[in-house]
Amino acid sequence: MDDESRYEAVRSRDARFDGVFFTAVRTTGIYCRPSCPAVTPKRRNVTFHPSAAAAQAAGYRACRRCRPDTVPGSPEWNVRADAVGRAMRMIADGVVDREGVGGLAGRLGYSARQLQRQLTGELGAGPIALARAQRAHTARTLLQTTGLPVTEIAFAAGFASVRQFNDTLRAVYGTTPTGLRGGSSTPSEGDGVHLRLAHRVPYDAAGVFDFLGRRAVPGVEEVTGEPGERRYRRTLALPHAQAVAEVGERGGAGWLPCRLHLADLRDLTTAVQRLRRLFDLDADPWAVTDRLSGDPLLRPYAAARPGLRSPGAADGAELAARAVLGQQVTVRAARTLTARLVAAYGKPLSAADGTLTRLFPDAATLAEADLVELGMPAARRAALRTVMTAVADGSVRLDPGADREETRRALLALRGVGPWTASYIRMRALGDPDVFLTGDAGVRHGLARLGGTPDPAAWRPWSSYAVHHLWSVAASAVDG
Repeated sequence: MDDESRYEAVRSRDARFDGVFFTAVRTTGIYCRPSCPAVTPKRRNVTFHPSAAAAQAAGYRACRRCRPDTVPGSPEWNVRADAVGRAMRMIADGVVDREGVGGLAGRLGYSARQLQRQLTGELGAGPIALARAQRAHTARTLLQTTGLPVTEIAFAAGFASVRQFNDTLRAVYGTTPTGLRGGSSTPSEGDGVHLRLAHRVPYDAAGVFDFLGRRAVPGVEEVTGEPGERRYRRTLALPHAQAVAEVGERGGAGWLPCRLHLADLRDLTTAVQRLRRLFDLDADPWAVTDRLSGDPLLRPYAAARPGLRSPGAADGAELAARAVLGQQVTVRAARTLTARLVAAYGKPLSAADGTLTRLFPDAATLAEADLVELGMPAARRAALRTVMTAVADGSVRLDPGADREETRRALLALRGVGPWTASYIRMRALGDPDVFLTGDAGVRHGLARLGGTPDPAAWRPWSSYAVHHLWSVAASAVDG
């Protein structure tokens, strides 16, 4: 896009571009999302920024009306596999807060100076500024959804000092922490952190909840309620402590309701980003539908489900274990095996939350496990231990910033891992939107149902979404 087309998007209040760029207005000193409902500013007073951090660095504060810090993330970071895309995914996961810029650069194989130059060149802000913008959003969330003292919120959001916290909130929001909290009532003790998880519309919530519900592992996950009113709940092992997350199927225009019970509030940013990846909330449904509609085979299905999503994973190691357990068996059988695995090796929660009683076992635990309780062939047990050993020792990386192609090669080098397993892990654990599962039984059945000759190249870079359409076609044929 050039600046003129960006301004046209602002004039039409086009929500498709929320999070893709930000609009800054010289006369007011604020920046907004493109769909801000305020009076459209004159073109000569407007500049555009590729990130909220860039707008903040230029001296603009966030609009209190459209709240640009709450928009979905740019879908560009889902697609891109280069250093900038990987860096953005890791910053969102809280790597800079936990490991500093040096840690982020080391994970990418760059120097801190090289990384600063690349991010500033593309996003108008370096890793520190990008992380600062994210901390400000976390702080605002905690101020408005918890009754915690301001000092506790400052450190929970990742700030090094209360002074830094106060200065940042004044710069980003134009008010003090107390002013940002306002006169909102103090939430009930133990009620958790309530959030709205933003997404672009349309969003096929029913399809996502169907997908997760069929695969929910007892003890770790559950889906409750009737269709349209369902809740997905699960346990999370986060960098500082454990948590329980709940996401509702019924939200509002452009968001899903979420509640987090965090043992350590420093994990808020990471928990939110992992749920966003699991529910594929940063996708661009318009771009996906436009591309897949160009294929005569998928055109009617893309038109019928324009909000289809490709769910990711809350934890890469967990997804890898589940992928190995799912080799050459049905979804139901894989779920049964995984439930046995959790019952035998999952770490109990400090306090059960309804039917949620355990964390999924970590890679180091499974690398040393006998796995005889699963009743699987010895070769499959050995494959699971091999994959978990590689994840535990770092020879296979499944974090948000992992190099997708390098990870696939590393997985294929392991005994017991074939193309389907490596590709499935790449699609879900690494959130790759462009994976076609050659040889998958559901894909074959879906293609057979459609007839004709597929052209997977025509689906790129959204092949993962084509796979979900084909799974849906195969499932509807069985149901029919």
